[in-house]
Amino acid sequence: MRIVRDFSPSWFAVVMGTGILANTSLIYSEKVHILLPFSKFLFYLNVTLFFIILIPWILRWILYPKNAMEDLVHPIFSNFYPTFSVAMLVLSGNFYVFIKSVSVSFTFWLLGTVFTMFFSVFIPYLVFKGEHVKIDHICPAWFIPPVGLIVVPIMGSVFVKIFSGTLNLTIELINYVCWSSGFFLYISLFAIVMYRFILHTPLPNTLAPTIWINLGPIGAGTAALLNMMSSTTVLQNNASFKAFGYIFWGFGIWWVAMAIVMTLHYLRKLKLPFTTSWWAFTFPLGAYVLASHVVSKAVGVTLPDYIGLILYFLLLFIWLITMFNTLKGAITGKVFKR
Repeated sequence: MRIVRDFSPSWFAVVMGTGILANTSLIYSEKVHILLPFSKFLFYLNVTLFFIILIPWILRWILYPKNAMEDLVHPIFSNFYPTFSVAMLVLSGNFYVFIKSVSVSFTFWLLGTVFTMFFSVFIPYLVFKGEHVKIDHICPAWFIPPVGLIVVPIMGSVFVKIFSGTLNLTIELINYVCWSSGFFLYISLFAIVMYRFILHTPLPNTLAPTIWINLGPIGAGTAALLNMMSSTTVLQNNASFKAFGYIFWGFGIWWVAMAIVMTLHYLRKLKLPFTTSWWAFTFPLGAYVLASHVVSKAVGVTLPDYIGLILYFLLLFIWLITMFNTLKGAITGKVFKR
């Protein structure tokens, strides 16, 4: 029962990382055909992982509500709770592209959207009203709630094309509200996190992988914006938004380089022991890989797609190492210790 009591809210990052790898594997199976069966394997693995992780996550709220609530009000751990809702949004995309199930995909998207919008208000509220937040608590994990909001329109844009009438208008409104809220929250938090990077001590080893989370809003934000552009008349074929998407994606190139350099710095100078925070390497990078493909199609330039392919293999390499260590740690019980 110790596993349930100490179960981290960040575990759904496993589903996020595996799900985005499944979708990007499918995308690049057009260039590397062996990735097609691999992507299907990842899809079924990801569905299984979600329901396995869901059991102790729910049991913790039932059996150890005090422990679960302590994490929810913590200035760092609280930001990992939205991985639950983002995981459902990722699964929505998985079900849509792999088995073409609109009903299952929409159900996951709807639930994921509701929880994402809840966490995006509740977690900042806890921070705003409290006096417990210190500069040591500032880290890129704070980007996770905005990332959730930005992810919503990726599949939301697909459903705009499928549904009509009031439901169509409602989904379109949700897309705009979530993307704009997530984007401006990200911009605000980015300034705060940069302040911490420049004027405070380095992140502790266990949080070092969260440096990669910055690629989440960049990648998901670009993909979501370009998807919205193709699905709504307001943005349709708007050259300005297409250019902004390309520019936003371009910023990600700099952050990929910075994230790699900082990771190597930790590996060489400060050490980087394995923890479940390593899953922060995966989804953000995967979101940027997806954005590279979307940008390439939108602007008609092939180079971003090849950059995405190169980064896909980096993502695959990191995912394999992280999954291996997670399974090893789960068998020994080390990943459940705090």
